Amino acid sequence: MNHLPLIIKREYLTKVKNKSFIVMTFLSPLIMIALVAVVAYLSQLNNDKERTISILDETGYLNDVFQNTEHTTYTNLSGLSLKDAIALVKEKEDYGLLHISNVDSLELISNNVKFFSEESPSLSVISGLEQRIEKRLREMKLQKDGVSMTQIEASKTNIDIAQESFEGEKSSKIDNIVKLAFGGAAGYLLFMFIIIYGNMIMRSVIEEKTSRIIEVIISSVKPIQLMMGKIIGTSLAGITQFAIWVILGGVLLVVVSSIFGIDLTQVQTPQQEMMNQAMQADGAQAMAENLIVAIGNLPMANLIVAFMFFFIGGYLLYSSLYAAIGAAVDNETDTQQFMLPILMPLILAVYVGVFTVIEDPHGTVSTVFSFIPLTSPVVMLMRIPFGVPLWQQGLSLLLLIGTFIFAVWFAAKIYRVGILMYGKKPTYKELFKWLKY
Repeated sequence: MNHLPLIIKREYLTKVKNKSFIVMTFLSPLIMIALVAVVAYLSQLNNDKERTISILDETGYLNDVFQNTEHTTYTNLSGLSLKDAIALVKEKEDYGLLHISNVDSLELISNNVKFFSEESPSLSVISGLEQRIEKRLREMKLQKDGVSMTQIEASKTNIDIAQESFEGEKSSKIDNIVKLAFGGAAGYLLFMFIIIYGNMIMRSVIEEKTSRIIEVIISSVKPIQLMMGKIIGTSLAGITQFAIWVILGGVLLVVVSSIFGIDLTQVQTPQQEMMNQAMQADGAQAMAENLIVAIGNLPMANLIVAFMFFFIGGYLLYSSLYAAIGAAVDNETDTQQFMLPILMPLILAVYVGVFTVIEDPHGTVSTVFSFIPLTSPVVMLMRIPFGVPLWQQGLSLLLLIGTFIFAVWFAAKIYRVGILMYGKKPTYKELFKWLKY
């Protein structure tokens, strides 16, 4: 008799009715949104911080470069000595003092600019000051060589190389960023799902084994049915939990931003802030248009279908290995010796996906790892947005399914023997012997 549906139902209901599962299902989004809200609030406070920067320009060339902004006020201290200026800034508790030493030529100014402050200044503040000074010195050097401002402005040229495939499909530089973002999100989601719910399957097997309940269950159920029931039932519970997280998290994001007035877009690093400034300088409207085109160029139907198959195939493959480990040991401490061979391919897949696919998605390394079953779910999902032939996707999927079937057979052999073994740490040599039973 096929008991698989009953086992799946039992595993699913056992997981979703567990108090810790229910608590974490609803508590995890609250914790994550609270963390994001706190970071956004603190970033907002930092971005809204009022700064007063004093300028002591002994050359007289750069006094009019620094114009007040919404959150930064510049004070001119011309006429004071450096010692008096530092004392005044410290007394007024200003953010800092920018000092440009008096030199004989424009070429020497760049090596005679210092910023004095009580504490380490912000990276974005220093970068902003450097950009203003560099721009003015460049213009002054050109004017010194007889080039007028009109000629300087007329000489500025922005080059944006248009990209088009031989079939006539247009793209842009931002296409690669969008494709990497979609592929990376899919690969990372699979990686986290395997880690979280694979461990859940392993712990479930260990708990039943140590409580001796498994001895009663195994008398009427085939080991392979019990193992598959655990994998599928836990997977369904994980999908349920993930769906609740997405829905609840989205609702909480809207509620937190509207009630508390926190702008979640304020969560950005200084590097992101400088990138945003560069984008605005080069034309944010053109960037937005290219972004829309890039999203439109994505093979969405292919992405969705491939994501479903590779996600399910990759998860089932690794879940069967997690279940085999759970059956082979008596406690979680003993699992560490068997976890590394499972985690290494996953970590390698993420590394190849992030550092190789973006640079050369159709290169030898990316292509080879997208066919290896232990890494293909992550790497192939990252490659697909860049346009992978269907025959390669199909071949990779067939290899993944074939490896999954072999892994189930392999895991079932270990599961069948290991589920009734107690009180002894298994070795790789013993696991190999179990395959012969």
